[in-house]
Amino acid sequence: MDELIKAFEEIELNIIRQGSIVALKHVATGKYLTSIKDFCYTTGSKKQLVFTGNSKFDPNALWKIRSRSNDEYGYIKTDLRLQHLSSNHYLGIRYRQYQIEIQNQYQNTFQNQSPFQYQYQYRSVANSPIQKQYKNQYEYHKSPSSNHTEVSCGEDDYTWNFKHSNLENYEGYLKPNDIVNLSIKKSFDINGPIQDGQVEFLRNHDVQFTIGNDIFQEVICHNERLGGIDEWCIELIKRA
Repeated sequence: MDELIKAFEEIELNIIRQGSIVALKHVATGKYLTSIKDFCYTTGSKKQLVFTGNSKFDPNALWKIRSRSNDEYGYIKTDLRLQHLSSNHYLGIRYRQYQIEIQNQYQNTFQNQSPFQYQYQYRSVANSPIQKQYKNQYEYHKSPSSNHTEVSCGEDDYTWNFKHSNLENYEGYLKPNDIVNLSIKKSFDINGPIQDGQVEFLRNHDVQFTIGNDIFQEVICHNERLGGIDEWCIELIKRA
C-alpha cells in the first residue's frame, strides 16, 4: 500500500497542472519561446512581440499554465492558456476590423468600433448627396516578414490546444519534456464571429525581422503541413 501511495505521489509530481511555470523550447533549434514586457511590434497589431530567443535559459521565456476550465491538471488535447510570467499577457493572435464601401469596395481602416458590434454590418452616411453603405470585415494581423498570422501577447484569441506530436491517440496528462504541437482556433472569419474557425499551428521558422537595430526570429501561426519546425518541448521550471 505504501508503495502504491509513493508511486501515485511520484506521478503527481510529474504532471504539468494549472499554475505550473514552464518554458517552451523549439525542438529543431533549441531556442525558447520568448516575449519582452512592453516591447511591441512596429507593424500588425503593435502588441507585445513573440519570438524565439537564445538557447540559454532566459526569464523572459517563462510561461504560466492556465486552464480554460480551471481544471487542476493539464491534459494532452486539452485547451490551455499560456500567460507570460513577467508581463501577465497571454500568448495569442489578434484580428482587426475594417470597412469596405459596398458600391466600389473602397477599403479603409475602421479602428474605433468595437469588434463585437458586428451586428451593425451595413451603415449609411446620412448627410451625403449619395447615400453610401459600408460593410464590416475582419482579418488577423500578419507577421512582420512572412505574412503568416502574427503571434503576440495580445489576447483576442488565446486558448491553445496541446497535441502530442509523436503519439497520435495519446490522451494522458501533460508531462515535462513532452514534445507537442500547439494549435489555436480562429474565432473570426472575414465576415465576423464563427463557431468552427480555421485551426492554425504555432511555428518557429528561419525568417527574421528587425525592430530598430535588433534582429528577431519570427514565430507565426499557419495552416500548412506540419513538420519538425512545429514541435515544442515543454520544460517544467516550477511546479504549481
